[in-house]
Amino acid sequence: MNLLEIDDLSVTYNSPDGPVKAVSNISLNLQKGEVLGLVGESGSGKSTLVSALLTLLPDNAHASGRLCWHGEDLLTLSATARRQLRGNGIATVSQDPFTALNPVLTIGKQLVAFQHHKTGSRREKRTRAIAMLERVGISDPQGRMRQYPHELSGGIRQRIAIAAALLTEPELLIADEPTTALDATTEMQVVELLNASRRLVDGAIIFVTHDLHLVSSLCDRVAVMYAGELIETGPCAEIFTTPSHPYTRALLACDPARITTPTRQLPFIAGSVPVPGMARQGCPFQPRCAESFAPCAQETPSAVLSADGTRMVCCHKVTQHA
Repeated sequence: MNLLEIDDLSVTYNSPDGPVKAVSNISLNLQKGEVLGLVGESGSGKSTLVSALLTLLPDNAHASGRLCWHGEDLLTLSATARRQLRGNGIATVSQDPFTALNPVLTIGKQLVAFQHHKTGSRREKRTRAIAMLERVGISDPQGRMRQYPHELSGGIRQRIAIAAALLTEPELLIADEPTTALDATTEMQVVELLNASRRLVDGAIIFVTHDLHLVSSLCDRVAVMYAGELIETGPCAEIFTTPSHPYTRALLACDPARITTPTRQLPFIAGSVPVPGMARQGCPFQPRCAESFAPCAQETPSAVLSADGTRMVCCHKVTQHA
């Protein structure tokens, strides 16, 4: 059963220099119970796609296509219906929990307020919040309820942000690069916590990151974005062992966990992601691709589906051998 269906979604920003397309023709489904990894370098369009999913695009953005939640197009909902959905059906864990939490309110007051969609007295909501803090591995949860965000470490704040999202009992949890500001040890603890949270979310999780190693630890399926486009999707186990797109292979080659020989220079992808709105033709990855050939610079590659429909890739070389 598809919880979320994205069909030909594009997002364009109006700027003083003209329209800037940040996301182009995204089509993707998310099933109930699934954890999807959304990966790509900075500037690939991940954050814009997440903003569209949360119906939080700025006023100068225009979205086209369909973004169906339980069969209802989110792009056509009223502002009131969208507010009812956020923090209820859909919840998020952001990159920086310090900015996501109110600095002048205690953790307890905020966790109670996060449950405004739920029935029950203030005391019952406080009891639920304490139990959730304990569930996400926070010591002395009652004491933490009396503290302010600035009194807590980054790892504890991120756990509290996860607890806040889980308290809303969402059908879709979007974790938007939740480990970016954390050290390696705390990062793995948060990933393990998100993995354990799967049974607390009666729906699905989207894990947004630029780190493929984290995706392999948590996700069932992966979607790779580049320059605002979806260029490869499929089950994690297959994508990680037999990637089809040169960009996916390049990302995997840059994973430090895959380096077997000691070296002073980490692998990297030469060049940079195209600036959104920049005029181009052909495959967006062509200027950085070591495997490109004549059609790559002239023609936009078509999406190729695997025989069983579980994988998709946009690459001329795959089309040539399909």
